[in-house]
Amino acid sequence: MEFSADSSSLVEALSQVQEAVEKKSTLPILSHVLVEASGTGLKLAATDLELGMRTFCPVEVKAQGSAAVPARRLLDIVKSLPDGQVRVRELENHWVQVTSGRSVFRLAAMAKANFPALPDAPQPVAAVPAGALAGLIERTAFAMSNQESRYTLNGVLLVLKPGSAEMVATDGSRLSIAVRETEVTGIRNEERLLIPKRAVAGIKRLADAQETDTPIEITKDESHLFFSAGESLLISRTISGQFPKYESVLPTSNSIVATVDAAGLRGSLARVSLLAPEQSRAVSLAFEPGRLTISTAGSGAGEATESLDAAYSGEPIRIGFNGHFLLDFLSVVRNGQVELALKDAESAAELRPVEQEQYRYRCVVMPMRV
Repeated sequence: MEFSADSSSLVEALSQVQEAVEKKSTLPILSHVLVEASGTGLKLAATDLELGMRTFCPVEVKAQGSAAVPARRLLDIVKSLPDGQVRVRELENHWVQVTSGRSVFRLAAMAKANFPALPDAPQPVAAVPAGALAGLIERTAFAMSNQESRYTLNGVLLVLKPGSAEMVATDGSRLSIAVRETEVTGIRNEERLLIPKRAVAGIKRLADAQETDTPIEITKDESHLFFSAGESLLISRTISGQFPKYESVLPTSNSIVATVDAAGLRGSLARVSLLAPEQSRAVSLAFEPGRLTISTAGSGAGEATESLDAAYSGEPIRIGFNGHFLLDFLSVVRNGQVELALKDAESAAELRPVEQEQYRYRCVVMPMRV
């Protein structure tokens, strides 16, 4: 095997498959990327047996062949090189040489026979524009659970309909839901897919690498989900179990509404949260006509208070939240006006942008005692 590649193109391809590289190295081969040079170019593949990725890189192939090369080390080497051509050549006894200018690296590789076989994707059942899929992930992924025991919440629910795509994520304390009216080809009825957390980041990277209107083809078999675009393919094992019936927890009677500038609210929350208790991260939001006051107290670090203008005309009300939950929402809605819809100080609150052109988006957050 021998090929020459543009360093930036090779870095991009190697970075994409890193999502599927085993970090703990329980099996040595799983920390490797399979490099296959053929007449059409370079194919790269990686897997940790739960997540798999394939992609393509245009190169000049001088000799066909394959090798499993340490993924992280190969990426670090190519990233460290100046822009230009990189030459990769297989040596005897499964060694691989990387050359650029006066730099020469030799890596111990492994044979292709040691690399696990990745399943082939069946015929796609649906296709969603890359920009729409990336936007749904951006608006919901932060609400996924980090608790391994709640495995059905360690991911997002993707609901596909002929004219729309919807994504939901929750950790039990908050829920984020986004809907995009868009063409979803290939389906006539509703299709629900529970996507594991580790696959979500890979899908976002896959979608971001495409033009916004490029279709991401989606399919599944009994144990895998497949997401593909062009020469790139992501394979994920499915999650067994059912996603909670989230529709039943969406507020329907939150009639107390305050409107605040998103950038101003984000800045105030970020500053006040500096002195929030480390474990609870609790902040207090006090609404009164024309004003919102954010404060925190009770931590050993001290106290903080900040006020900002708000379009609010109801009775004074005070409610506590995990400040970081609100900041996660505001990291998506960075500009414009946002609404906070409340029922009372004990019920779930709803946050949503006032102007919603492409996405119908809202985040439901449970209050805290402060």
